[in-house]
Amino acid sequence: MNLYVCGKCGYIAFEVIPEACPVCGAKKEAFEQDNSAIKSPVDPNNLSELEKKHIPVIKIERKCGLIDSGCLDVNIKIGEIIHPMQSQHFIMYIDVYLDKNFISRYHLTAEKLNPALGIHLKVKEGKLLVLENCNLHGRWITEKDI
Repeated sequence: MNLYVCGKCGYIAFEVIPEACPVCGAKKEAFEQDNSAIKSPVDPNNLSELEKKHIPVIKIERKCGLIDSGCLDVNIKIGEIIHPMQSQHFIMYIDVYLDKNFISRYHLTAEKLNPALGIHLKVKEGKLLVLENCNLHGRWITEKDI
């Protein structure tokens, strides 16, 4: 998989460089290819403690608790073991994609927020990708079919 990283904000583009970064607006020239920009577990069936703290966990509820018509709830937390949120070690942001197309970025503040969020999507199918960026351990991703 080809990964392209925005040199201004760290946004990851999959396969194709956008004309402008959807997060910060940087031009195409600000992107560099880095196929190692996202970390992967050494053994997905036997995660280390570090991996358990960094790989996002996605829970999809087919019924929305906020909006009735055609919406579903997506709850995301960073880590099977909850990631610390300290001034020296924290999740900087969580990016959400549907079928590798960017939806939104959620910035987190150390010591003020838990590394979790809930979103409401008005889609019926697709592959949801959640990417988190830890200030010390880099980017980790998980995906789940809707």
